Amino acid sequence: MPNFCAAPNCTRKSTQSDLAFFRFPRDPARCQKWVENCRRADLEDKTPDQLNKHYRLCAKHFETSMICRTSPYRTVLRDNAIPTIFDLTSHLNNPHSRHRKRIKELSEDEIRTLKQKKIDETSEQEQKHKETNNSNAQNPSEEEGEGQDEDILPLTLEEKENKEYLKSLFEILILMGKQNIPLDGHEADEIPEGLFTPDNFQALLECRINSGEEVLRKRFETTAVNTLFCSKTQQRQMLEICESCIREETLREVRDSHFFSIITDDVVDIAGEEHLPVLVRFVDESHNLREEFIGFLPYEADAEILAVKFHTMITEKWGLNMEYCRGQAYIVSSGFSSKMKVVASRLLEKYPQAIYTLCSSCALNTWLAKSVPVMGVSVALGTIEEVCSFFHRSPQLLLELDNVISVLFQNSKERGKELKEICHSQWTGRHDAFEILVELLQALVLCLDGINSDTNIRWNNCIAGRAFVLCSAVTDFDFIVTIVVLKNVLSFTRAFGKNLQGQTSDVFFAAGSLTAVLHSLNEVMENIEVYHEFWFEEATNLATKLDIQMKLPGKFRRAHQGNLESQLTSESYYKETLSVPTVEHIIQELKDIFSEQHLKALKCLSLVPSVMGQLKFNTSEEHHADMCRSDLPNSDTLSAKLHCWRIKWKHRGKDIELPSTIYEALHLPDIKFFPNVYALLKVLCILPVMKVENERYENGRKRLKAYLRNTLTDQRSSNLALLNINFDIKHDLDLMVDTYIKLYTSKSELPTDNSETVENT
Repeated sequence: MPNFCAAPNCTRKSTQSDLAFFRFPRDPARCQKWVENCRRADLEDKTPDQLNKHYRLCAKHFETSMICRTSPYRTVLRDNAIPTIFDLTSHLNNPHSRHRKRIKELSEDEIRTLKQKKIDETSEQEQKHKETNNSNAQNPSEEEGEGQDEDILPLTLEEKENKEYLKSLFEILILMGKQNIPLDGHEADEIPEGLFTPDNFQALLECRINSGEEVLRKRFETTAVNTLFCSKTQQRQMLEICESCIREETLREVRDSHFFSIITDDVVDIAGEEHLPVLVRFVDESHNLREEFIGFLPYEADAEILAVKFHTMITEKWGLNMEYCRGQAYIVSSGFSSKMKVVASRLLEKYPQAIYTLCSSCALNTWLAKSVPVMGVSVALGTIEEVCSFFHRSPQLLLELDNVISVLFQNSKERGKELKEICHSQWTGRHDAFEILVELLQALVLCLDGINSDTNIRWNNCIAGRAFVLCSAVTDFDFIVTIVVLKNVLSFTRAFGKNLQGQTSDVFFAAGSLTAVLHSLNEVMENIEVYHEFWFEEATNLATKLDIQMKLPGKFRRAHQGNLESQLTSESYYKETLSVPTVEHIIQELKDIFSEQHLKALKCLSLVPSVMGQLKFNTSEEHHADMCRSDLPNSDTLSAKLHCWRIKWKHRGKDIELPSTIYEALHLPDIKFFPNVYALLKVLCILPVMKVENERYENGRKRLKAYLRNTLTDQRSSNLALLNINFDIKHDLDLMVDTYIKLYTSKSELPTDNSETVENT
């Protein structure tokens, strides 16, 4: 869609001109000056946000000194830029014309005020000019340095060569990031003594020199033999700039869309340090819901410190306005859940509209299980992941498991076939993962036993040893009881969680079924004695089937050794330490995740036409939409606009199908005629609980997983990771070079001033 210039008597648009077009600023004071200078009365009653979103001015209305051209395709305004060049009289030559951009006529008092303001500004400038001249006369040595900030002087030959040299270095770093090439090529202990082997960066740089790159060759000839072209310090500085520039391209789109949600993925190890991957959800200008990776946050063990650092990084380092945050979700391993809940609660205290929700990429039952504050549950979940990972190490291991399943399910071949297909997938993330595990447990134990005791020695010692360890873990009675209890407790939330990841109508009706789910769990809690008796009997029968001895955990036996008064049985022990805290926690966790505000938001899904149709167009979104009233462009007309939206679909033509998702509704050609509906759908769309309808826009998480899967832990880099994951984002080399020069060098400095020396080759 082309951008039209908002200036009176200006007919330029972006598709017919190479001129840059600039948005009205969001800063109220500066925006007011733009409106005053435009002299358009119809813009005076609009907010800065509305002007920023819908109106532009072309570069012809700004003094040349107000415009900075940082690269051939990037033009920006100075921070204090004000438009001053306008044609306010040409329309008078044709008095019969009806121009859509009406020029405000000024009264005599307003004209006098403007004239006096110009006189005052001129006097002030003259006074400053005199003071500057006097100061320069007294300090002639400072005159040249200060003048360069105002007037851009042409670059010297040396400065041009330096910029070209830096550009080559940035090109190499970007290539390494996108291709996932580690900076260091060899471990120090791998290199024979007395032999110097360059790292990957140095090797690529030398390769370009040998390929005939003139700038690098010239620098090579004038540099000492024992000097590195780019020190580790300089590499780190340049990588930080690359990361910042790439991230800024995504964040610019996020700011333009206003509303966003923050999501963190599981804690990952980067070069020996724990980090939280951070992703952002937003609707771009093409109305597509996107989920993009924007960086890593160093993990802190202290929850309060982590909350402060998380907020500081998002707002200060990344420059996002958390007032526009409408959702937050944290996918974490078992054991970290309680800390991330502290982060969520601290953000909710500051930003009540940042709803704490489930994330659509994680099954509700998996989410709930990971959050249970029982050590046995954490250990069991870790064991399950390790077993799944073990069999996915090679096709031969999966084939071995398939053979065991075929033998065990001879009388139920269809079910055996289903289980084989499940085993070849990442089944631990399914809604029914614990039901599958209990059903597969015998096959897993027999297969692990067979691998460990294979007399034909088909498996190497590493695989056989790992199979022995895992077999010992899954045949522990504590593990058996834990997975059976989790299976039974989470059976009450399985259908509810599955609906939350289903179609839009499923999510809407799931919100209304939460009360029934909580009622069932409360009934279990009230009769926990009876329910636990059945669960423990099931665990005992499973253990007997696998020839596993029923006993109390060793740590408990050791703690009570010699205590004759301890009459605690295994059944009562597991009831108090496992069943009761698990049920209590899941009830509370459901209440925390599905707060009143969250449920109201999900009730607003009745705006989606297909849901309206299922409700016979008898909906009442106004009550639930109150939570988003401040986000609406015309909140006073909300009731009327929602009524028009219902009527539109109720009386549609017979051949018109009802859009079934938010994605389809946002892409309707006439959605622009319903700005309140569009704003509500946009906010609902970015909630983390809503799945990304179009998979092509869920690249951030997939690419993050691929990077972590394909990169050794000690070779991971938070800077290079961002370049690799966001490899398709455009980058501005000129901007990177200028930023580096501004931050780390003066114009006359050469980058080799920061270099390090190595042994002579």
